[in-house]
Order: sequence, then structure tokens, then C-alpha cells
Amino acid sequence: TSPRPGGAPQAMTATLDLLERLIACRSVTPDDAQCQDLIVARLRALGFDCETMMHGPDNFRVTNLWAKRAPLDARRPPAATKTMVFAGHTDVVPTGPVQAWAHEPFTPTHAGGKLYGRGTSDMKTSLAAMVVACEEFIASTPDTPLTLAFLLTSDEEGPAVDGTVRVIETLRARGERLDSCIVGEPTSVERVGDMIKNGRRGTLSGRLTVRGIQGHVAYPQLARNPIHQLAPILARLVAERWDEGNAHFPPTTWQVSNIHAGTGAGNVIPGEVVVDFNFRFSTASTAEALKARVHALLDEAQLDYRLDWTLGGEPFLCASGAFVDVVREAIRAETGIETELSTTGGTSDGRFIATLCPETLELGPPNATIHKVDEHVAVADIEPLKNIYRRVLEGLHQRLVASDAA
Repeated sequence: TSPRPGGAPQAMTATLDLLERLIACRSVTPDDAQCQDLIVARLRALGFDCETMMHGPDNFRVTNLWAKRAPLDARRPPAATKTMVFAGHTDVVPTGPVQAWAHEPFTPTHAGGKLYGRGTSDMKTSLAAMVVACEEFIASTPDTPLTLAFLLTSDEEGPAVDGTVRVIETLRARGERLDSCIVGEPTSVERVGDMIKNGRRGTLSGRLTVRGIQGHVAYPQLARNPIHQLAPILARLVAERWDEGNAHFPPTTWQVSNIHAGTGAGNVIPGEVVVDFNFRFSTASTAEALKARVHALLDEAQLDYRLDWTLGGEPFLCASGAFVDVVREAIRAETGIETELSTTGGTSDGRFIATLCPETLELGPPNATIHKVDEHVAVADIEPLKNIYRRVLEGLHQRLVASDAA
């Protein structure tokens, strides 16, 4: 045991030790703050080839890591192995007002059986657990036919344009084959392993500018109020039923996030109104079909408008199959829980990875405190998560060995 700041002594494990070291790194997007250096040192000791990929402008430099360990048997052709990827991000969101925290956010602090610090849940616990799971698995099975890999970025919480998506582009250009991937996002609700994300909805954003004619409110006949023109069509967009969803996804949703209009004066009809909105869409719809329907409604209303679109990511789904079975069995063996498969929630870098890796899912600790003041993880959840990851590797190894023997 070792005394930890702010609480009673805690049993120090390899996972907890690495986690605390990662929390102490002030890795606010896009600054990796040497988190990946800590991980690289551990992975190189296991025989991983580690490649750092830097992307982005000088004022927003993103650190990405691609690390890979091929089977020790050089005679095994690439086609005879399977590549299992652990993916995640070392960056965290800003702390907000530090004075609102009960504990300094970048000093790992124990209190009441919980470990406090920015990134404990999202997602440094997962990263530490993944690394130690690989250490334990390779120690017991050094000659595994599995190819193991890590894909890490310091730009998941930010724009996410120079992070995982850039690594995936590089790997695709090289002809890399990725078979299975666990993204360490905090997916659990009450207990570790009670929910995994086997897919995510797509995200499609729009910025609609409706143009009118500015004028004096006392002379509306000399102006054209774009807010008044927008109001009926806005109500139609809100009421629209975009699809019914399907067995894996809830129905597509459309939400307004911002409306901007006016000069600030109370006696001026504005010349334009700008509306920001977002679709979270299922595999029951496509981005192009949703765009077409919105344009049709706007054209029908005969608005003078401009609409700019941003596709943040397509929906993806890891349907039930061998990989999902291995993960569910690992959770069951470690916790006794029958995990729930879910596609709810926001987006993740899984949307980029799934374009190259057909079996991509997300599994991590409980998410109740992510992005909040006093973010924390229950210490009792740390080792079970690491054990689940290790059991996944063991299950994939056993299946690959069995297929070799068949």
C-alpha cells in the first residue's frame, strides 16, 4: 500500500500507478503533455514498434501514436493473423474554475474509495487499463498469433480534424488491415461493463442563413423580416419525422443549437437570421437524403437562404458476431454482468476507425462525471476494467489458435 493525496492508503497496482501518472499530465486539448511518452515506454518494452505522427498547425499541434506488435513467429504470414487495436485519446477537456473543485484537478487524489482528477473517467483509466492488460497478456502468452496495436490521439475533445482521422487515412494508404478495435470511451452506467457501445449515430450539422431586408420596425412594409419568414418553416422542421430508426438505432433527431439575429437595437428589423442545427442520424437515413429533405422544405417556403453543411461522421454499427461475443464473454467472466449493447450518446473517434475496422466498439468505465467538476472513478472499477480488456485478448487468442488447428 501507499499513502495517496487526500485519503487513506490505497493498494498500489500497476494500473493505478500508470493512471495516476497520466492524470498528473496536464493534457488539455491538443497538448498531449507527454502522456504518450509514458505509454510508449511501456509498449516498447513489450516489443511494440511505436510511431508518433504530428499533425495540425503550429498553434494547434496534435500528437498521434500508432503502435504495433506483430507475432513473434516471423514465418506467420500477415493473412494468418488478426489485428486487435486499443484506441483512445490522451487529451482532456478544460477543468473549468479550479476553485470549484474539491481537489486539484491534475493531482490524483483519493477520497471515499474514489480517485479524483481530470480525465479519470474520460479516458485515462481506460488507457492505463489497456496498457497493463497487454503487459499481463504478453507475459503469459508471448508467442500469441495476435497482432496488437494502439491508436492514440491528443485531439478527440477538440476539433478532431488532425487526430484519429489522420492516422486512419495514413493506415489506409499503407494498406493496413484492422480487424477488431476497442475504443476506451466511458460507456458504463452503474457498473463497469454494464453497457458497451456497438455503434454510434452519425452527426450532420447545418448553418442556415435566411436573408431579409433590414428596416425600421415602424415601417414593416419597407422591410422583410427574416425571422418571421423562418418561423413557420422552423416549426415544420421541428415537427418532421425523419425516420423510424431500426433494431439498432433510435429515430433520427433534429435540434436547433443557436439562433442569431438583430442589431441589438429594439427598433430595427434584422436583415438576416442565422440558425445552427444538428442531425443525429441512424443507419435508417443517409446524410444526402437528410440534406435533400431540408432543402426541399426551404425551397417550398420560397426563402432567400444559404445553407452550409458539415458532416461530422457517418453512423457505424458493429453487429452481433464473433468479436461482440468475445467482449460480452469477457465482461460476463469478470463481473457476472450480461452487458447491454447500445448506440446512444454522442460521437467518438470510433466513427473514423470504423471506416477501416469493421468490428469497432466502445468499452470503458462509468461516465457519470465526465467533463464535470470533480471528475472521478471508483478505485474498485479500475482492476476489473483492466481484467476485461485482458480477457478479450485471451478470447481472441484462443479463437485464433483454434482456427489454426482446424
